[in-house]
Amino acid sequence: MVSTLDEQQRHGGSATHDVTNQAPPLTPYDASDDTALLEGLRREGAGWAEEGLRRLGRQAGSAQAQEWADLANRHEPELRTHDRYGHRVDEVEFHPSWHHLMRTAIAEGLAASPWADDRPGAHVVRSAGGLAWGHTEAGHGCPTSMTYAAVPALRRQPELAKLYEPLLTSREYDPALREPTEKRGLLAGMGMTEKQGGSDVRTNTTAATPTAEPGVYTLRGHKWFTSAPMCDLFLVLAQAPGGLSCFLVPRVLPDGTRNTFRIQRLKDKLGNRSNASSEPEFDGTVAWLVGPEGQGVKTIIEMVNCTRLDCVMMSAALMRKSLVEAGHHARHRSAFGARLLDQPLMRNVLADLALESEAATTLTLRLAGAADRAIRGDEGEAAFRRIATAVGKYWVTKRGPAFTAEALECLGGNGYVEDSGMPRHYREAPLLSIWEGSGNVNALDVLRALSREPGTAEALFGELALARGADARLDAAVTRLGTGLSEASPTTARRLVEQMALTLQASLLVRHAPPAIADAFCATRLGGDWGHAFGTLPESAGLDAIVERALPGGGG
Repeated sequence: MVSTLDEQQRHGGSATHDVTNQAPPLTPYDASDDTALLEGLRREGAGWAEEGLRRLGRQAGSAQAQEWADLANRHEPELRTHDRYGHRVDEVEFHPSWHHLMRTAIAEGLAASPWADDRPGAHVVRSAGGLAWGHTEAGHGCPTSMTYAAVPALRRQPELAKLYEPLLTSREYDPALREPTEKRGLLAGMGMTEKQGGSDVRTNTTAATPTAEPGVYTLRGHKWFTSAPMCDLFLVLAQAPGGLSCFLVPRVLPDGTRNTFRIQRLKDKLGNRSNASSEPEFDGTVAWLVGPEGQGVKTIIEMVNCTRLDCVMMSAALMRKSLVEAGHHARHRSAFGARLLDQPLMRNVLADLALESEAATTLTLRLAGAADRAIRGDEGEAAFRRIATAVGKYWVTKRGPAFTAEALECLGGNGYVEDSGMPRHYREAPLLSIWEGSGNVNALDVLRALSREPGTAEALFGELALARGADARLDAAVTRLGTGLSEASPTTARRLVEQMALTLQASLLVRHAPPAIADAFCATRLGGDWGHAFGTLPESAGLDAIVERALPGGGG
């Protein structure tokens, strides 16, 4: 005989009550079911990849992929410095879910494979894939991003690129630590910052000593924040006789012996916990010069441009994922006699978040399109990419923490517990503003580009001119921006870059988004008809149209 207690539990209840008014699991869902994402993919010349993107989006939203994301963060990487016999091994061990995520990301072209793809839009496809696959978890996006970014820097030394680029652009994941050219695919990392300098890499103290073999050096020193120490190759900055220079450091040398890469510890980080970040020491570490001596920053800057784009993309993906979670909860949870989604104030919050998310996604894809065309020789797009990527990196990553906090609050107490996944998103958000230069570094980099590369200002205003006359608030913002440029100073750099970002986002939405989206964005972000928190859109905003466009399956 089945007891009353057994019967209640079998039907989702308990001994004291039935479980009602809770949202069902979100999974499975389609992470590519995002109108702004799909429209941007087509607009930036990569519509040929839509079917693959939709397939990846369904996989990202599957119960299996979401479980991989959870497990990879619950079971963090562990450092093993020595084997059982006392030999130094410096290996990092990961949960199997990490390897599942990595294998999928690399097979889907989210690492360096676009560099081996001649089709226009190949780099846009990668960013769009990151926006969809980013609904899983962010940590494994670090090694895939650095692998992607290493290729253009490595091309400064053609003989090294010839040797390693085919393996970096491979779609095969081979996590074993062995001689690089014997593997099916490679991962690359980078080591720039040190304890005494951080972003001020010119103060680095790691010394590079030439050997008798041309182009080969030995390194002695340390790095303070080297993520993904399990990678096969690293681009490292060190002081050579001719000044700060860039070097390629393999974990395993061509003769199969281990290079000296002593991992002192793994960082105990706020977020991004599935990914190992480390403090390695070099002592007689063999390294190959990449680019000329004394031009380390110039050599590695192309890598930084690529990873900054990924910071924008990952922030946009995190926003979208958090919005989908919040919308799903609001659709299924009721309070005070109505679904949360139908409560006017909650609808205002979700609509405001949707505006921010669409603006971030649209800007990401425009930057990806600029990168794709710049790589193929378009000088105008190269100038636009130079300034707009730094602007986007500053602003979109700054919006991430406030956005995820508001989305978490939409779930109330349900969002504050770990098994909702929202705390992981919240902890992740600040990283993307810090990685590849904090807000101040990016804001000052924009001023540097404006003063040293006059074509960047022309490119930015040329882009803004494409929307001239479409919205009076936008036209006024462009005029104010022109005045602001003439008065720019380091003290006001953040304010200027914020104006650039909002004006650029508004111009893209005016040109490409439905009127309700563009009007609400311009009214609030440019026109001042807004509060200081999300959910303060004016009464006149078309909330229904905004929410309907944003939420998978419609806003009803």
